[in-house]
Amino acid sequence: MRPEVRLAGAGLALLCAACGDAASAPPPKSPARGAAASPAAAVITVPAGATQIRTAVVESADVPLDEVVAPARVGIDPNRVSRVLLPVAGRIASVMVRLGDRVEQGQAVVTVESPDADAAVGAARQAEAAARQADAALIKAEADAARVKDLLEHGAAAQKDLLAADNDRTQAVAAVETARAAREQAQRRLALLGLQPAAFGQRVTVRAPIAGTVLELSVAPGENRTDTAASLMTVADLSRVWVSADVTEPAIGSIRVGDTVTITLVAFPGQELAGRVTRIADVVDPQTRTVKVHVQLPNPDGRLRPDMFGAMRHAGALRRVAVLPLDAVVREYGRSTVFIEQAPGRFARREVELGARTGSRVAVLQGVGVGEHVVVDGAVLLKDR
Repeated sequence: MRPEVRLAGAGLALLCAACGDAASAPPPKSPARGAAASPAAAVITVPAGATQIRTAVVESADVPLDEVVAPARVGIDPNRVSRVLLPVAGRIASVMVRLGDRVEQGQAVVTVESPDADAAVGAARQAEAAARQADAALIKAEADAARVKDLLEHGAAAQKDLLAADNDRTQAVAAVETARAAREQAQRRLALLGLQPAAFGQRVTVRAPIAGTVLELSVAPGENRTDTAASLMTVADLSRVWVSADVTEPAIGSIRVGDTVTITLVAFPGQELAGRVTRIADVVDPQTRTVKVHVQLPNPDGRLRPDMFGAMRHAGALRRVAVLPLDAVVREYGRSTVFIEQAPGRFARREVELGARTGSRVAVLQGVGVGEHVVVDGAVLLKDR
């Protein structure tokens, strides 16, 4: 036989032997979990009645289909803040409050010595004297007019004398009205400054315009203040505060004035505050492409302080879906996973699609059904099995 034929026959024999071995060989082992195998297909077995693992039946609840979450900051209600200004220029005689003090409306906070106070008292006295003089002139003019009229009736005066007397009386009436108006104006200025018309050298007392807390204080005794537009202090009523949230432009269309929202603050983890939208800004911030949404919150105990940071949550329309406790969901391989109890001691992984969070529970849009048993305590113990 030729060598080529012998080589071909040997190759054929080897091929047939290999085919037979492959047919009789056992199937290859599955790849290790966490490599090519899907973690969702694994079934975990633990001793039945393990105390570390607790299951519960999946329930349903009405939860929002979507939710707008925006960063927020506590601020002062602009309708409840006031700057304290000097009514007149002068020297600060005393400051009767300190930073952080609580003041009542009308409470004295600053006193000032001012030459304008003496000028106001002098103007009031002059106006009072001018009013008395005008009243006396009117009485005389009326008496002169009556006397000339009587003389004219007896032929002892001319008609032009009566006309002159009537003109004098008319001018006297006008002078009285002018003097009385000047007196009222001067008295009103004294009242605004809190001064009495009887004495010079009085101090002007500056009073708190609203009840609240002194948040800023920029005045000290002995200072000479000539700028009456400069603020002495800022008083704010913090019994009600504003929370301002920066809502993105695509989400602003789902929020309306009057909607109920939930506020969470970094300072109070785990606590949720309910409020209502009181105002939505009319313009979009060109830098951040966000819109300011303002929420009014009561603050009777004063624990909400300006510039606290947090978040605002606005829920959309409701839909009844399955809900789970937050502890029932674990993160594996970048996915949200729960553990379904198939039988006592036997659990299976299942990937789920989560919806909006409501308190300590989260909506499950896909992956589990109402009535199934899910691990709600101890899921982390099954994660690495």
